[in-house]
Amino acid sequence: MQNKHTVHWFRKGLRIHDNPSLREGLINANTFRCIFILDPWFAGASNVGINKWRFLLQCLSDLDNSLKKLNSRLFVIKGQPAEALPKLFRQWGTTNFTFEEDPGPFGRVRDQNIKVMCSEMGISVITRCSHTLYQLDKIINVNGGKAPLTYHLFQKLLECIDPPERAVPSIDKEFLGNAFTPTKYNHDEIFGVPTLEELGFKEINNSARHIWVGGETGALIRLQCHLERKAFIASYGKPKMTPQSLVASPTGLAPYLKFGCLSTRLFFSELNELYKKIRKSQPPLSLHGQLLWRDFFYCASTNNPNFDRMVGNPICVQIPWDKNPRALSKWANGQTGYPWIDAIMIQLRQEGWIHCIARHAVACFLTRGDLWLSWEEGMKVFDELLLDADWSVNAGYWMWYSCSSFYQEFIHCYCPVRFGRKVDPNGDYIRRYIPVLNNMPNQYIHEPWLAPESIQFTANCIIGIDYPLPIVNHVNASKINLERMKLAYQQLSNCQPQLENGKLILISSLRR
Repeated sequence: MQNKHTVHWFRKGLRIHDNPSLREGLINANTFRCIFILDPWFAGASNVGINKWRFLLQCLSDLDNSLKKLNSRLFVIKGQPAEALPKLFRQWGTTNFTFEEDPGPFGRVRDQNIKVMCSEMGISVITRCSHTLYQLDKIINVNGGKAPLTYHLFQKLLECIDPPERAVPSIDKEFLGNAFTPTKYNHDEIFGVPTLEELGFKEINNSARHIWVGGETGALIRLQCHLERKAFIASYGKPKMTPQSLVASPTGLAPYLKFGCLSTRLFFSELNELYKKIRKSQPPLSLHGQLLWRDFFYCASTNNPNFDRMVGNPICVQIPWDKNPRALSKWANGQTGYPWIDAIMIQLRQEGWIHCIARHAVACFLTRGDLWLSWEEGMKVFDELLLDADWSVNAGYWMWYSCSSFYQEFIHCYCPVRFGRKVDPNGDYIRRYIPVLNNMPNQYIHEPWLAPESIQFTANCIIGIDYPLPIVNHVNASKINLERMKLAYQQLSNCQPQLENGKLILISSLRR
């Protein structure tokens, strides 16, 4: 019988628990090696912020520590997969290659090429679905081979397929049996997890270093803390917004789901079991909204390589957005002159996370509400700064925010003053991230440009000098942009109208 030498390629599923492809690859294996491929050039050239890189490196260090407990190590490979993998396979005598399925269109093409290469080298391949809750192909097949483009239809289709598979057990020494990982004395020197400095980043001392610490260990601790909020789960409903809601929670899980430190299937099943234990009934689908929306956008983007852009995207309304680099820069750096908007963007840049309501507010301001700039520009900023920004989910939400797809009720627009005042009436959140406004009275904290000069002087904050004047007049801009949105929808051609829940849904195939 041929010896089995397995290599597992970690990509998004950076965990030992619920890792079916790794687990299957270890069965009857003689040796195994776990790798993560890091392109040093990409690290220096990509538009990804330091907070995301720090989180990733923390994930890799935690994964390496978990593997050490199994008498193994993580091999961080520097290079590009197409070049690095064949060399490693020959060097290590690899006979079996495993990795988690990638739901994205580009990932699917890459993985198919990898499978062909492995076949030519006589290497067996094992891939399993574990990044998404459901197997997306099953949803698409039930829908006649097309991805569902409305959340309502997506939910209906879920009723026609089997529930998510349960998470597989974590890997331990007993499961490994006699399988081992060959390592050398200089492993850290050759295959160790690099530092931020080695990737060309200069470490900064900010709150994100302590709020979000990457890795499976922290993810599982957060999950338990989340589950301990029994009162919240038992009375689950639409959460009430308070200033404290805008601050990162120690039970927040979004970045850990994005990097795969936490299994969606484990989260799903644990939440279900706890709900049934407390309420003595089956949990509502709404309990899993975060996970379901995530799968919805993954599903919608499956066969659409242009999902992250407007032109060439068959499901995106073609809107003639303006181009204004100066306004975009002010928005991205929290310098619009609207404290509620600026505080959100400063929090994002500092910490790598903002509340879902805050995301909607700043996205509306950038696109259809005030600045009339393309959702693609906002998506790129989020991709750089937001820890949980995933290709499909990030693009999907930005099309939603801007009413370019999935959501057409463009009449509803967030006011950067009124809504901010409703959520943060005393300006506590604003003062947390914009200290120059610390002494501004509550009456003017959301509209400091209205404060008399004497008040500004007393507050030691002169508007236009210490804090910028508003970049636009919201009342005027929002009225103009509403008319622009109406015109864009009126000019839609070749639309396919669909009626769902009594609402007209337009799926556009308009070309610019």
